Amino acid sequence: MLASYKKSLQSAFVAVFYLASGLHAYAQSNSASLGGTVLDPSGAVVPNMTVEMHNPVSHFDRSTTTDSSGRFSFANVPFNPYHLSVTGAGFAPYAQDVELRSSVPLEVKINLQVAGSSESVTVEASGADLLENDPTFHTDVDRGLFDKLPLESQSSSLSSLVTLASPGIAADSNGLFHGLGDHAENSFSVDGQPITDQQSKVFSNQIPLDSVQSMEVISGAPPAEYGDKTSIVINVTTRSGQGVTTPHGSAIATYGSFGTSSLGFNLSYGGKNWGNFVSANGLNSGRFLDPPEFAVMHDKGNEENFFDRVDYQISNVDTIHLNFGFTRSWFQTPNSFDSEFATPWNGVVVSDGGLGPNGVPVGPADQRSQIKTFNIAPSWNRLLGNTAVFTLGAFVRRDQFNYYPSANPFADLGPINLQRETVSQNRTLTNAGLRSDISYVKGIHSLKAGAVYQQTFLDEHDPLGIVDPTLNAPCLDANGIPVFVGNPGLNDPANCAGATTTNQALYPRPFTANSAFNPLLGCYDLTRSTPSSNDGCPTSTSGLYTFNGHTDVKELALYLQDTITRGSWAFNLGLRGDFYNGLTTHKQAEPRLGVSYNIKRTNTVLRVSYARLLETPFNENLVLSNNGCANPVLNPLLGCTVSGVTPFVPGWRNEFHAGLQQAFGKYVVFSGEYIWKYTHNAYDFSVLGNTPITFPIEWERSKIPGYAGRVSVPNYHGFSALAVFSSVAARFFTPQIGGAGAVPSAALAGPSTAFRIDHDEKFNLTTHLQYQLGKTGAWVGFNWRYDSGLVAGQTPCFGGNCAQTTSLNGQPAIAMTDSFGTPLTADQEFESGLFCGAQRATPFTPLPNPCLVSQFGSTLLNVPAPNTENDDKNPPRIASRNLFDLAVGDDNLFRGDRFRWSLQLTAVNLTNKVALYNFLSTFSGTHYVTPRSLAAEIGFHF
Repeated sequence: MLASYKKSLQSAFVAVFYLASGLHAYAQSNSASLGGTVLDPSGAVVPNMTVEMHNPVSHFDRSTTTDSSGRFSFANVPFNPYHLSVTGAGFAPYAQDVELRSSVPLEVKINLQVAGSSESVTVEASGADLLENDPTFHTDVDRGLFDKLPLESQSSSLSSLVTLASPGIAADSNGLFHGLGDHAENSFSVDGQPITDQQSKVFSNQIPLDSVQSMEVISGAPPAEYGDKTSIVINVTTRSGQGVTTPHGSAIATYGSFGTSSLGFNLSYGGKNWGNFVSANGLNSGRFLDPPEFAVMHDKGNEENFFDRVDYQISNVDTIHLNFGFTRSWFQTPNSFDSEFATPWNGVVVSDGGLGPNGVPVGPADQRSQIKTFNIAPSWNRLLGNTAVFTLGAFVRRDQFNYYPSANPFADLGPINLQRETVSQNRTLTNAGLRSDISYVKGIHSLKAGAVYQQTFLDEHDPLGIVDPTLNAPCLDANGIPVFVGNPGLNDPANCAGATTTNQALYPRPFTANSAFNPLLGCYDLTRSTPSSNDGCPTSTSGLYTFNGHTDVKELALYLQDTITRGSWAFNLGLRGDFYNGLTTHKQAEPRLGVSYNIKRTNTVLRVSYARLLETPFNENLVLSNNGCANPVLNPLLGCTVSGVTPFVPGWRNEFHAGLQQAFGKYVVFSGEYIWKYTHNAYDFSVLGNTPITFPIEWERSKIPGYAGRVSVPNYHGFSALAVFSSVAARFFTPQIGGAGAVPSAALAGPSTAFRIDHDEKFNLTTHLQYQLGKTGAWVGFNWRYDSGLVAGQTPCFGGNCAQTTSLNGQPAIAMTDSFGTPLTADQEFESGLFCGAQRATPFTPLPNPCLVSQFGSTLLNVPAPNTENDDKNPPRIASRNLFDLAVGDDNLFRGDRFRWSLQLTAVNLTNKVALYNFLSTFSGTHYVTPRSLAAEIGFHF
């Protein structure tokens, strides 16, 4: 069967190249072009007329003038409906609606009437212009909107924009967002190039927001051209210089809180048949990542970005396009108080004057990362007659992630429920592929057929060593507690009886051998004496164990889709076939169907859609997670329940959508959707301790119902507004069936049980209000973001299904432990805002333990009341929060014509709200939202 699959894969790949060689390649595959001729009543051409394209919902607005032959053209236009208007001296205003849904160029012929004619028309838009008769629920955002949107993160501004401007998004730390209840099942399509690997700033570097012209965020059932990871599809159109005969550009500098400064430059220039857009910027910040404390410690970082887009029209039918980008980021891992003030050796294991087992002062943790991202994507387009366009493209994207531990490995030791190993990492992910498609427009049909072949080369190098002497202790004290004996510690449990400790009072005698001691793991325990072959250790042992992993993931997708528009009906019909060949193989046919109906009398669009989807495993540390349990060193560190490979089986999903779009007059439009997703083999992430080694895992299934909505107020006398909201229930079901820690079968794990994963949020709402004086005057933008709170991690637990319920003086009390019974440190109690009566935890002073239930609470968490906690129905959550952002500016301070100066002042978290994104999350740990930060930006535009 495998041989047959490989043969079919090779045959399909050959077919792609045959198609490419048999055809020749006009327009970007995710954008369109509109051209036309303006004529007077006699049929003569009319030069110097102003032609404008406008979409009031996305804020797209462009204008041009007709040339000496009456011609006009707009290139690089996102797919959308538009209001087209023509004005000029001596003629009556003209207006019509056009819809661009294909890369096949659209040509229009416009016949003007002489001014004063009884057939003159108005340019004013109507309520119908706010509607889009499309079965797929999506959000369109153009630079006209997000140029004035206060964004929380400069280092992941694209993710910040998606979070604030799109419904169905739950915000998380470090530029991460959860799309419709899934962890990272999101993909980007940048000028047609598919990018399905994680794009948060601790995994990869994003393209700069400065290079983005417009963005379409698909939250509904995706058309057949999109696959792999499709909870949210972000379709990005970059900026082009084609037709910019007078060079335009900007130089912008900012400075703000935490010593954050940036400098950026962009330039657009070109001619009728060519164009170049180039952008370069740099960022330096004292708060690069979201830290585990509201205070900022050890959190410096910088980023340098370069992007270049080249367009060249070789002939009337041939066009080539090239995207090139390189980004480098370097940043420190933020410290908690536990890791910043680590001496004496965290106070967790020993008290030896701040010296580690190696006799060197421990000092604070000093962990750092560097990410380099390279991308190149050429494409060739050919116009085939007046009804078809062929596109052939290639792409290579490479992420290199380097993580550097503290120089003193014992500074990496955290509390017992966090990091217990010192780790470094050199991981590369190289994604290379070809894509081809042909678009054909005829009558009511808009067809598109295509293929994408890509290979992802993964290399993982992870050296690690144990720095917690109790993790694999040879000896136990009289209470059965693991004990650190000797300095450095011993390796042989047989010597426990005569061993000594640095703190005799802490560990009562007698010491006995630990039957669970793992001799092989002891070879990589840095707290013990230098291992040798006499200890049964490999002769090559030097203290650190290095995992080396490599694989080559091959994927082929073939698809055919048709958008049919007939009267008030619109249909999306499609079929996609995905062939996945990684550490496992899978293939699947995926039908897609969408129907919408426009009730023109009431300005209402009704829609329903269905999609069958194949979901592939995450690539980040895929080999480690798949093979780690078969590794005798990693097996106990990863919490494995079996000794063998725990392979991933690609998941498959059925999802259903039903929604409507309603215009109220010509100034308000609502769009909403109910979503129901059922996934077999649902993916998530886990982490090795609190190290940067995160890896994919797989649960038996998930059920994700929810709703999402958007309310838009187009420009009304300078005022506009956008509100997006959603509620998503992310219910996952045990057992874990793939990846490190997986259970081999449901029978061994018992009955399947449901739990809410930390992507689940009951409700969130973002409202953006914007007002500008005139078309070019001063402006103000205001954000209000409400989050009800994600499901929290290992919070103090009592009642319900928790085993740590205790009592104090005969009254119910709570122990200061996590759900596994592990004691929280004073700092973790402080991070979670815990209090016991009038006493609040501080970073160095814990609460009384235990604490009466009647006196226990938290300012930052919602911990269920006694006997009400339920992992599915009532899990612990992060407390709700309201965050406010404000930006004011003027895009033309001195009212210049050719040259302009701009000024912008931004305040993020205006009220300095103290709030968490997450707490002891399995994947991401603990992180606070950004404290109040102020920034000033000055720009020169030409």
